[in-house]
Amino acid sequence: MRICIIGSSGHHGYALDAIKNDSDCQLVGIAPGSEGENIDGLQEKISRIGLQAPVYEDYRAMLDELKPDIAVVNCYFGDHAKVALEVLKRKIHIVIEKPIATTLEDLELVKKEYENSGVHLAAMMGIRYKSHFLTAWESIKQGSIGKVRLMNAQKSYRLGSRSEFYKHRESYGGTIPWVGSHAIDWMYWLSGEKFVSVYASHSRQYNQDHGDLEVTALCHFTFTNEVFGGVNIDYLRPTTAPTHDDDRIRIAGTEGVIEVRGGKVYLINNEAEGEQELPLLPEKNIFADFLRQVRGEGECMVSAEDSFAVTEACLKARLSADKQEVVYF
Repeated sequence: MRICIIGSSGHHGYALDAIKNDSDCQLVGIAPGSEGENIDGLQEKISRIGLQAPVYEDYRAMLDELKPDIAVVNCYFGDHAKVALEVLKRKIHIVIEKPIATTLEDLELVKKEYENSGVHLAAMMGIRYKSHFLTAWESIKQGSIGKVRLMNAQKSYRLGSRSEFYKHRESYGGTIPWVGSHAIDWMYWLSGEKFVSVYASHSRQYNQDHGDLEVTALCHFTFTNEVFGGVNIDYLRPTTAPTHDDDRIRIAGTEGVIEVRGGKVYLINNEAEGEQELPLLPEKNIFADFLRQVRGEGECMVSAEDSFAVTEACLKARLSADKQEVVYF
């Protein structure tokens, strides 16, 4: 399985972790995907894990020369769609950083090209594969909380000092599509419902001279079957916090409540007294899962349909926040 990586601005680590543990995989080339993008960090990681790959200046020339089986796209977020179109036109399987696109118009172009491509696609919704989220998902599937009715999710990050491209809406895309996409995906995935409408707000105040970057956001989604979900998003996590991120979700169902917080899963229902801490399932890797699908050995837990639906939800939530009005699907 021949693999190229385009860009160094996202979660290429998913791919590198899987490639180094899969003897059938070969990293055959890397290239920047955006003008001025520095891929030194990617080169350092490749060297550190004992891999080698030639560096190309033009990713299109790399794709044409090497003809890889899979392209991993994680350049500046505003260029995801442009690069994805080039990959899909060449009938190459693609794992792409989220959001797939930063405008609804570009998202439609990528969807149409994908539908004509005959290849596999997945967005990097890799947090689904964390032990605590897999455990919550399995518990909900087994009926531990009955029917999902209400969800509250959180994504909180340290801000630190972000790269220049984060400071411009055109290249960054917005905090709801970048940070909030994970939490929006959890609600979509764990509930099994479809998006109906969204009302959102966001603010750039106190962003420590990061230009267009929004530091806080709040989204209220209505799903099918009158299921509701809220997401709070911030870059306000103190530098003294024990971890870079604080991921949480609380899901209330007709027969119980399940919560993910601090990397653990807690369940309250009528089967036992008090709060139960559930034993965690082993962590998995999204790129390894995608490889299984490409090889015909199963379906990736993040489908192309999921990837497009969550991207649309993120962009419509951002649109709602910009316009201060309800946006429908």
